Amino acid sequence: MLGSIRVGHDEDMEGLTGCTVFLAPGGTVGSCDVRGAAPGTRETDLLKPSFLVSQIDGLVFCGGSAFGLAAADGVMKYLEEKGAGFPTPKGPVPIVPAAVIYDLGLGDPGARPGPGDGYR
Repeated sequence: MLGSIRVGHDEDMEGLTGCTVFLAPGGTVGSCDVRGAAPGTRETDLLKPSFLVSQIDGLVFCGGSAFGLAAADGVMKYLEEKGAGFPTPKGPVPIVPAAVIYDLGLGDPGARPGPGDGYR
């Protein structure tokens, strides 16, 4: 057994947005199927079978439309501090794919998850 997936959630009840973070144990293989006319994603192409990277360190689902993808920066910082990531000669690089939903029509359209939300 490799370990358990840890899940965290940060929400802005006034702005009506937030993000959910999944931290994956080492060796977790990631894959996805991106659909829709205007998908908001980050690093999902890395998960294609023909690419070098097949394992993920985290996964982020967030609101804020494309602005919310910044929440993945905070997850990457957290994982970097823990030494997690794809090994490179200059140190590990955390692999954190992310996807967003368009929720700007709810609550405050200026409320968007950012790096601090992802880190928390």
